[in-house]
Amino acid sequence: MGRSYFHLHLVSDSTGETLITVARAAVAQYEGIAAIEHVYPLVRSHTQLQRVLSEIEAAPGIVLYTLVEQDLAERLEEVCRATGSPHLSVLAPVHSLLSSYLGAHSTARPGAQHMLNAEYFKRIDAMNFTLLHDDGHLPHDLDEADVILVGVSRTSKTPTAIYLANRGMKTANIPLVPGVPPPAVLETARKALIVGLVATPERIVQIRQNRLLSLKADDDTSYVDRDAVAEEIAASRRLFARHSWPMIDVTRRSIEETAAAILDLYRDHRMRFIAE
Repeated sequence: MGRSYFHLHLVSDSTGETLITVARAAVAQYEGIAAIEHVYPLVRSHTQLQRVLSEIEAAPGIVLYTLVEQDLAERLEEVCRATGSPHLSVLAPVHSLLSSYLGAHSTARPGAQHMLNAEYFKRIDAMNFTLLHDDGHLPHDLDEADVILVGVSRTSKTPTAIYLANRGMKTANIPLVPGVPPPAVLETARKALIVGLVATPERIVQIRQNRLLSLKADDDTSYVDRDAVAEEIAASRRLFARHSWPMIDVTRRSIEETAAAILDLYRDHRMRFIAE
């Protein structure tokens, strides 16, 4: 069976991140169907909107939008009706629910969630820390991290760390290399949550082989030997068990799922740390 496609127009007066996330999460539930995405961020004037309307007229489809300026939203809806394009203000149901419950009205501020506040600067600080402490760098101040990820090569430590940093978590990651002891500070770290990441030997070998192929490197090495990799992972499991570090198998987990599990662990860890 072939895959069917449809045009999906995402119109935002901000970065468009909210729309993209919601749209992709929804479309992913429909097997065999894919969206041709047209993303229009920072649409805040009639001039900017006109380009959007022209593209919708040229390729009608589903239109999702987050426009807080009422006249822009009304003009968009008018063209959607004329072209037969189903349309939805994604945040409208949420605003309606909040307004009803809180007994208050929202203020029309495009991009309000991206205003420079303490949370924004916390995320920037976390990202800087995480990039500086990638792949075992600067181990002397590891306990300044919120989370330390430990695991053998290709267990998704770096992308998971970057994702957590974007959530405001200072995250360091430490690779476990055969014959090289992990940094001694891991033995004494108290503030940071240390999480071990593991995967099946088959999965690790597959990723490493692809890595070597992309680098055009020789694959006649223990780096991709199934038995050697299995021993690496077994040794990492023993290390995690010896220190009672929580362990997450990332074999079939997405980065988002792994990060969500770590955030749950961190909440429990933080409560115990505060109680001590």
